[in-house]
Amino acid sequence: MWGTGRGADPLLLPPPAPSRYCGFLRDTYGDNVVAAVFTLSCGGGVRFEGQERWIRPENLWRPEVLRLRDVPVVALDLSGTPLNYNGLDNLVPLTRLQHLDLSGCPHLDDWALGRLHVFGDSLRELSVARCPRVTERGLATLHHLRELRRLDVAGVRVPSPGLVRILLEEMLPGCQVLGMDLGDGTGTDSPPPPGGEKPPA
Repeated sequence: MWGTGRGADPLLLPPPAPSRYCGFLRDTYGDNVVAAVFTLSCGGGVRFEGQERWIRPENLWRPEVLRLRDVPVVALDLSGTPLNYNGLDNLVPLTRLQHLDLSGCPHLDDWALGRLHVFGDSLRELSVARCPRVTERGLATLHHLRELRRLDVAGVRVPSPGLVRILLEEMLPGCQVLGMDLGDGTGTDSPPPPGGEKPPA
């Protein structure tokens, strides 16, 4: 059984499902720990402000995460994880997130991209490369990310990649768009990251 209450110890909890909200930890440990515990339990990585080293599941991460409860999370690597729309509940309260790698997430869709607008004042690097359920409709919702400086869309299938790239560059001035091939309907391979219905706009 999952623990639920202030006495729940994240050291003893099983990994959450990719759609489970870990909000029962919030009152005790805060938003940063909620996001970190969820990300690490999904097999991803987290980096806190002032750190160069990523904390990953293979490390003895849980005690360290709790000691960093008052330090903002600035980078999350959820690449290749089963993150979905509901799982983003664990991330959207973050106010200092700068780097978000969602590449290769099989369940990430246009509706999920529509939720990223909450990071409009902080996010500088985003990868949605090779996400099979992302389309040009989801990419259009990224215009809210005013501070974005690097966007990787390699492998995202769109009908007119050249046009989509132009539109992305117009709506995100100052952002480097990577991975849109002018030749066909898929994005080209991109360098490694540094560090239906229309979805809501």
